[in-house]
Amino acid sequence: MNIVILTGAGISAESGLGTFRDDDGLWAKYPIEQVATPEGFQNNPALVHDFYNARRANCAGSAPNPAHTALARLEQQFQGEVLIVTQNVDDLHERAGSRAVWHMHGRLNHAKCQSCDHTWPAPAQMQPDDPCPNCRAKTTRPDVVWFGEMPYFMEDIYARLHSADLFVSIGTSGNVYPAAGFVEQASRAGAATLELNLEPSLGASTFAQCRTGPASTLVPEWVNGLLR
Repeated sequence: MNIVILTGAGISAESGLGTFRDDDGLWAKYPIEQVATPEGFQNNPALVHDFYNARRANCAGSAPNPAHTALARLEQQFQGEVLIVTQNVDDLHERAGSRAVWHMHGRLNHAKCQSCDHTWPAPAQMQPDDPCPNCRAKTTRPDVVWFGEMPYFMEDIYARLHSADLFVSIGTSGNVYPAAGFVEQASRAGAATLELNLEPSLGASTFAQCRTGPASTLVPEWVNGLLR
């Protein structure tokens, strides 16, 4: 049995990492178009680096919650394949023990060179004049996918959706494409579909089953039932 799991901001919210809609979170203090677009970075790289330095510090001070640890346990104990495709740029899945994790929106703890595409572990604080360790160009940026850019691993993700027996969406809003269309891809390929979310997403009606509640409660319950 092959399981593909999509995770979004809702799974990390209980670890203290805010979502786009939080009224008092980091996103409320920075206009998205200024800190999460290529144009914003071109116009004010210092502002963008300040924002991601703050996000990196926030992430470093957070810890995986029971939802993350339950998914790691599923990967370790399930008699089948488990793949996590995450929209999150934090490393909480890995810190919980998951190994099969694809970050479709990049990784907050990595840097990328705009000149040569080289990536490397990011320092806690990045600055606009940081040189690339590969080509020495001062064109380094966070290795995250911004609005208007193509997410990572898309061809591989669609291939895994087409071979999945079960597709599970956890903590996603259901309104950000292409991830919002994954359930339809999996369903057309014959997979069972399940949504675990704090409240029904915009795409909840496209899932065969939906369960609502905090991820730290729902995910361990679902994993326990599957492993039994």
